[in-house]
Amino acid sequence: MEKVINIKNIEKNKKIKKELSKLNKIFKDIPEDKKNVVKGLIENAAFMGVTLKDLQDLINSKGYTEEYQNGEHQKGTKKCPEVEIYNTMIKNYTNVIKQLMELLPKKPDDDDGFMAFVMSKNDI
Repeated sequence: MEKVINIKNIEKNKKIKKELSKLNKIFKDIPEDKKNVVKGLIENAAFMGVTLKDLQDLINSKGYTEEYQNGEHQKGTKKCPEVEIYNTMIKNYTNVIKQLMELLPKKPDDDDGFMAFVMSKNDI
């Protein structure tokens, strides 16, 4: 059993490192003075991204609900624990990615056309 767990951990760590590399490339333009601060956010985003994929696979194979029985006469259906964890983690992941996106420097092509509109009005 311990070898199975270790193999799963090794595989998950490989996936996390791959995701970390991908995120580091995406967020490479974050200013240097903020990189130390966001390092933890990027690491957490990598972990959550991989974990969310694992949870999706579990939910797809097991389903969204499970049967339960409390005592002799009380039974029913409830959300799987994986669904609860997924719902919480996806919110946290979204917040972390949003924070990271806000730290990226604005590029000239990020404008929404407002400046072009204003400049075109000067020609009138």
